[in-house]
Amino acid sequence: MHTLPSDSIRTVIAFDFGMKSIGLAVGQAITNTASPLQAIKAQDGIPNWENLAKIISQWEPDGLLVGLPLNMDGTEQPITASVKRFVGRLKHKYNLPVFLHDERLSTVDAKAKLFELGGYKKLSKEKVDSVSACLIYESWVFTV
Repeated sequence: MHTLPSDSIRTVIAFDFGMKSIGLAVGQAITNTASPLQAIKAQDGIPNWENLAKIISQWEPDGLLVGLPLNMDGTEQPITASVKRFVGRLKHKYNLPVFLHDERLSTVDAKAKLFELGGYKKLSKEKVDSVSACLIYESWVFTV
């Protein structure tokens, strides 16, 4: 059985960061699974902080998890710096532990999963982003 970094981390909000849309999922330690939430719009990587605060207040997570975009060889992508700024803002605004996890291939996997569930009509950008956030959580929980 895999465990989270701390027994006090039971509920986690996972993020698939994007410059125009940020996918969200809520992960539960009891089941080691995540459920997609409504993606939130972003402008140049900056979300509507008020909307995000409502989600955090509703779910009362014990921690936050952000997918870290890396190239296949492990080097950073241009967007990686924006992700790190986003992580800094999350830490400052919510005073919760924030974890980073390699998200390589999560979007590809999310598209495959959604296509399997319902074909091309299921492949909206927001759904892909939030399913990617689920996959980031599920990959993370089984590697910690």
